[in-house]
Amino acid sequence: MSDPTSATIRLATVDDIPAIRRILAAHEDDAPVAPGGVDIIGPYVRHLVERHRTMVSERDDEVVAFGSVLDTGRARMLADLFVEPERLGKGVGRPLLTALFEDAPVRATFASSDPRALPLYVRAGMTPLWICLYVEGSAEQLPPIDPSLTVRDAAAGELAALEAAWTGAARPDDHAYWAEQPEADPFLIEDPQGPVALGYGRAKQATPARALNRLLIRPGADPVPPILAGLARAARGRRVQACLLGPNPA
Repeated sequence: MSDPTSATIRLATVDDIPAIRRILAAHEDDAPVAPGGVDIIGPYVRHLVERHRTMVSERDDEVVAFGSVLDTGRARMLADLFVEPERLGKGVGRPLLTALFEDAPVRATFASSDPRALPLYVRAGMTPLWICLYVEGSAEQLPPIDPSLTVRDAAAGELAALEAAWTGAARPDDHAYWAEQPEADPFLIEDPQGPVALGYGRAKQATPARALNRLLIRPGADPVPPILAGLARAARGRRVQACLLGPNPA
């Protein structure tokens, strides 16, 4: 059995992106670009490396694991933590996670479909709160948009300022990234009181479907009409995929 203490943990550079993508592909989280799809993972990894805190675990000059965290303004969010499949369960992930979080008092993540990840995250001080529902369907299946809502194009700077006003979190670099993704569609949803939700649609890598990449709803607003409007906008008349926190009223 390999000794994880002999691994070197360091900040990632853009030169590590091929190794990171190799590990992602081994977990089926990076697939060849399908007809009608675009490269999503490459720009995503580069954004994490250049704009956030991304680290790799290296053994014998080979990258065997990587992880990324970002500051959401409310918590240090673990965006990714992947270990080479043959090294899972051998103590590689825990020291890397410790290095990523450092002494951050508030921590969060979207967990994982791998059941082995949940105990690791619990030991890192995070409490499971809900499941994530990955839903996909045709835009034709959605009900009509609430007539009190309007949806319009928006610029990343406008949406970043709105998020800061609603949550206190300043994330201009992330908004710029979301707005620059392939076939990106930044939009703003308004009701009679003004802006009620902001979101981004984009293309997907492995399928011709589109993704509702992010949707933020005004605090206190009924979430169902903006969610349905956001799905319809992101779909552009095609199939659309989104992640909803469950259970979800939509």
